[in-house]
Amino acid sequence: MFRRKIYDKLLEWKTESDGRTALLIEGARRVGKSTVVEEFAKKEYESYILIDFSRASKAVKELFEDISDLDYLFLQLQLQYKVDLHERRSLIIFDEVQQCPLARQAIKALVADHRYDYVETGSLISIKRNVKDILIPSEERKISMYPMDHEEFLWAVGDLTTIPLLKKVFDSGKPVGVQIHRKLMRDFRLYMLVGGMPQAVNEYIETNNFRKVDQIKRDILNLYEDDFKKIDPTGKLSSLFDAIPAQLNKNASRYQVSSVLNGERAENILESIAELKDSKTVLVSYHTNDPNAGMSNNKAPGKFKLFLSDTGLFTTLMFKDRDFTENIIYEKLLNDKLSANLGYLYENAVAQILTANGNALFYHTFMNESTRRNYEIDFILARKNKVCPIEVKSSGYKTHASLDAFSRKFSDRILDKYLIYTKDFAKDEDIFCLPIYLVQFL
Repeated sequence: MFRRKIYDKLLEWKTESDGRTALLIEGARRVGKSTVVEEFAKKEYESYILIDFSRASKAVKELFEDISDLDYLFLQLQLQYKVDLHERRSLIIFDEVQQCPLARQAIKALVADHRYDYVETGSLISIKRNVKDILIPSEERKISMYPMDHEEFLWAVGDLTTIPLLKKVFDSGKPVGVQIHRKLMRDFRLYMLVGGMPQAVNEYIETNNFRKVDQIKRDILNLYEDDFKKIDPTGKLSSLFDAIPAQLNKNASRYQVSSVLNGERAENILESIAELKDSKTVLVSYHTNDPNAGMSNNKAPGKFKLFLSDTGLFTTLMFKDRDFTENIIYEKLLNDKLSANLGYLYENAVAQILTANGNALFYHTFMNESTRRNYEIDFILARKNKVCPIEVKSSGYKTHASLDAFSRKFSDRILDKYLIYTKDFAKDEDIFCLPIYLVQFL
């Protein structure tokens, strides 16, 4: 099993909660939720029962239709799974809990009973059909699990030292030098290609074969498509998802829903966007109408951009309708020959990094009234009651017209300004020019 950062959060919950809450881990399919929870159960408890509701028998699911007698419930679970449960020393895992809403509702009574600990995992947890007939238990503590980040990817390939050293580099504000920077960028581009889905990472480590890695990612994308069709048989969700690379390629100020769904307005499909977001396969960046520390209070729900939650899946989705041999991304990105019109790959990677670090995604567009020129800030972070604007470049050019225009307009609101690009660390007056591998420290 790969080392995952979320394991420390599981330990923290176990210690702090002491059975007073259940832990709900939300994440896209195949990000490794079940694997890490079962590893946690094996290491931290005397025994555990894992109920996978996507495969559980009808008899097991029916146990949750009447939980008035918990002694009977626990006896039946022990018989069904041939596991002895020990009071305060055993864990019960509800895997894919969205497949059995009554089990999720039962958490309230189970936690109050306090005999055992409970961890739930799921995707599409909050969509209407999975919660419409149940009371959501207030005893849940929710955490999100994302694909493996850059550091977890490096751990998987046996590199435990690079990220701590990069943190020192970031704190020092000094460049690393040409040779080291070149290697760091090559390693990061490899991560962009493989991505952070554990199956894809494992295939890369086992075979060192991009074709096989790409096939794993195609399988995962097909799994997502199947899920979307179950939620929305009309195909709207699938269409919105498939069009993400093309929409980012347009470099427009928003996701243009009407061009994907035949004249449909963004305001009319907000529920579909919420479902995509809830699937955790997609990251939504909202336009903030007034960029300040409270951006969530003035976001425009109908003006947004969509990114994929995994950079590796993104590279595959870009060429999903063609054979692997036609996917020029692998060779070009690995050899640093990526053309400027594919720069949105870097933008998607930055969105993934910022999200994994707990940041909500916002961007801002504005017009210079005198020149009538439009500007866009790709991402804005809230820090210390101020904002940090971020402009992303796919090249080494240190041009930053949007940052400059934003600075003139909102100078009193800005803490720090960042240009993310492919060259070594540099300072351009008051702008920090960061190589993309340092974004994780923002």
